[in-house]
Amino acid sequence: MEVYLDNSATTKCYDSVRDIVGKVMCEDYGNPSSMHRKGVVAEKYVKEARSVLAKSLKVQDKEIFFTSGGTESDNLAIRGVARANKRAGKHLITTSIEHPAVLNTMQYMEEQGYRVTFLPVDQYGRVRLDALRDALCEDTVLVSIMYVNNEVGAVQPIQEAARVIKNYNKNILFHVDAVQGYGKYRIFPKREGIDMLSLSGHKIHGPKGIGALYIDERVKIKPIVFGGEQQHNIRSGTENVPGIAGLGMAAKEIYTGLEEKVAVMRKLKGKFVEGIKRIPYTAIHGLYDDTSAPHIISVGFMGVRSEVLLHALEDQGIYVSSGSACASNHPQISGVLKGIGTRREFLDATLRFSMSEFTTEEEIDYTLKTLYNLVPMLRRYSRR
Repeated sequence: MEVYLDNSATTKCYDSVRDIVGKVMCEDYGNPSSMHRKGVVAEKYVKEARSVLAKSLKVQDKEIFFTSGGTESDNLAIRGVARANKRAGKHLITTSIEHPAVLNTMQYMEEQGYRVTFLPVDQYGRVRLDALRDALCEDTVLVSIMYVNNEVGAVQPIQEAARVIKNYNKNILFHVDAVQGYGKYRIFPKREGIDMLSLSGHKIHGPKGIGALYIDERVKIKPIVFGGEQQHNIRSGTENVPGIAGLGMAAKEIYTGLEEKVAVMRKLKGKFVEGIKRIPYTAIHGLYDDTSAPHIISVGFMGVRSEVLLHALEDQGIYVSSGSACASNHPQISGVLKGIGTRREFLDATLRFSMSEFTTEEEIDYTLKTLYNLVPMLRRYSRR
C-alpha cells in the first residue's frame, strides 16, 4: 500500500489540471504576446486563470501577477516593495518561523542595508501581537507574516495583525505568504487588510513552477525581473501558459466544495492525533484543534531520529517529511521547532504528516498501525 502524507511539500495534480496543461503544451502553444490567432488563444488562457484567482480572493483581475512559484512571489513582494519605498524607510518586519523564501530574502535585505526585525512566536507558533506592536516604527515600510506555518500548521492572527499595523500607520504594507493557506481557507485580502499575498500552484493540486502574487493596485512596487515588460512590467518574461492554465484549473477545483473537503481532512487529522497519543513519549507540536490548519500534524517521537523513522516509513510505502521540503537537502534543526520552544529531545526526532482531500481513512489506519510497530522497535535499536 502506498500512502502519501507529504502534501505540504507538493501535491498530486488533479486530472483536469493534467489534461489542460497537456492541451496547452501540445495544441494551444502560442505565445500570449503574439498578435495572431495562436497568441490570442494563449492569451485567453492567461486571462481566464487570472479571473479565477481574482474571484477566489475577491480582488480585481489586474491585481493578479503570475510568477514561477511561492518563492518568487515572496521575493517580488519583499524586494520589490523595499526598493520602491526606501525613501519612506528601511525597516522590515517578519516572524522567526517563516518559510526560507521569506527568511532568506529578509537576510539578503539586511545585507543590502535594511534593518529587519524577526518577531517571536508563542508555544503554538502564533506571532505575538504585542511584539509586533512594539516593533513598528516610523521607518517601517513592510510587514510579512505567513498565513499558515508550513511545519506545525499554526494559523496566524492575520486580521488582528493587519489592524495593529494599519492603526499604527496605514501606509505600512502588509504581505502574507499564503502558500499553505490558499486552498484550505477562503481568504479575502481586501477584507483582511492584506496588501500582497503569495500563492503556489503545486500546493493545491496544480503544476510545479507556477505561482501568483496579489498586489493591491495602490501598492508601490518595483520589478525584480527585467525583460519584455509583460504583466505591466511588474514581472517580465513570456508567461508560462500551460502552468498558468493549470493553476487556474486547480484553483477552480480546490474551491469547489471546499468546506466539505476541509471537514474530511479535519476528521482524519483528529483520528490521527488520537491514534498518535497511544504511542508513549510522543509530542504533537502546536495546536491540533479547529484553530490549526486542517492538513498539517507535526509529531515528535522521543528516542527516534527523524531521518531514521522517515526512511523506515518509506520502506512501508508511507511518505512523510522531516520539515520544510525546501530545506530537506540541507538537514538542520528546524528553526520553527526552536522558535516554539520544543524540548531538545524532540528537535531531531520530529516528522511532519500532511494530508490532502485525497487522503483516506484507510491510509490513516495503515500509517498508525505501521507507527505502532516501528517506533518501539526503533527505540530499542537506538538504545543498543
